[in-house]
Amino acid sequence: MFVTARLPLLVAAGAVPVVLLSLAGIDAWIAAGAWLLLCIAVTLVDAFAAPDPGDLRVERSLPSRARLGTPVTTDLTLRNAGSRRIRGRVRDAWQPTAGAPADRPRIDIPAGEARTLHIPLLPRRRGELTSRFVVVRAEGPLRIAGRQRRLDALGAIRVLPPFHARRHLPSRLARLRELDGNTSVQVRGQGTEFDSLREYVRGDDVRSIDWRATARTGTTMLRTWRPERDRHIVIVIDTGRTSAARVGDGVRMDAAMEAALLLSALATRAGDHVHLVMFDRAVRARVSREDGPALLPALVDAMAPVEPQLIDTDWDTAIAQVRALTSRPSLVVLLTAQDAVGAARGFLATLPALTRDAVVLVGSVTEDAASVPDRPDVDDLYAQAAAARAERDAAAVAAAVVRAGADAIAGSPDDLPPRIADRYLALKAAGRL
Repeated sequence: MFVTARLPLLVAAGAVPVVLLSLAGIDAWIAAGAWLLLCIAVTLVDAFAAPDPGDLRVERSLPSRARLGTPVTTDLTLRNAGSRRIRGRVRDAWQPTAGAPADRPRIDIPAGEARTLHIPLLPRRRGELTSRFVVVRAEGPLRIAGRQRRLDALGAIRVLPPFHARRHLPSRLARLRELDGNTSVQVRGQGTEFDSLREYVRGDDVRSIDWRATARTGTTMLRTWRPERDRHIVIVIDTGRTSAARVGDGVRMDAAMEAALLLSALATRAGDHVHLVMFDRAVRARVSREDGPALLPALVDAMAPVEPQLIDTDWDTAIAQVRALTSRPSLVVLLTAQDAVGAARGFLATLPALTRDAVVLVGSVTEDAASVPDRPDVDDLYAQAAAARAERDAAAVAAAVVRAGADAIAGSPDDLPPRIADRYLALKAAGRL
């Protein structure tokens, strides 16, 4: 049962008859008590006279996937299976991070008919967003009170990472096409494979002339080369406690996801195979044996429900996971954040085992340096000192990573994804992949 705003108005309206009765010689307290009893009786009668909200049948129509920060509309259909008209309000119980509107839309559903409500959502968090029930209030004939009931109706949307780094993809694909030989001639060397034959042009390297094809066609033919394909790239995203630190508007792990998605999109266009594992002390997500157009949907679907864990990452087991994905990785990308050399000893001890067999990139998310005001106070000085200390520790870890035989790449959440993609292209161009 519930009451509406009409009940206080009804009680307040009793001031007039109470005053009139008191002027007629009746005790004001008795008149007020009688009026309150009358209001209570009217409220109870109106509530019992209200139709049963349980006669409604709830149906949902909503997309199974949505991208973080992108508006999406869900449809809620209410079908009146009873014999009475139902007027009232309805609330779709989405969790707050779904971004559902706070208003409670009105409904007026005749018997045997249905009405569809359009509920807009604006997801503000990755993962599974659910609405397990709908609350319906059916008003009585006087609209003073009514009946309220919770109707079970499960709805779920998986919110995927936004992939803001997609804007860097066209320029990197153009560079990849140049690397593949669409706009420039490739020279044979380490990390290249035979592409095709074409006619010799003055200025070409004579060492690339194919004499058999020349004798067969009667025209001087030249072999062209392209970077090797079918390389195996393993991306490891650290989901331990260091990935939970806030950087900018999100956490470090969000920026690592952006870098992994951009690199994966670029690598699959280059004909390489991408494997992903998100790990701390257990596997939180794994994607393997997905290529072509199916790769990115599989990656974002696997990443969506993963959240940082407040535990230290077991890097020995993480390296074992890399070897379990593929026995011959050409490139291993470790997206992590190591704040100090002392805390990163376990991580640094595992790097030599990887660098012996593959090219290793270590990507770390850093925070942009805060601007110092013209007249800094004590808090500004302490913040500046802390930032300088963090920068020094990060530089020490990066130097240790380089000494272990890996490449260290650091950048802000906006800068890290394109930097890793550029390094991948540079390795392709140098024949190291």
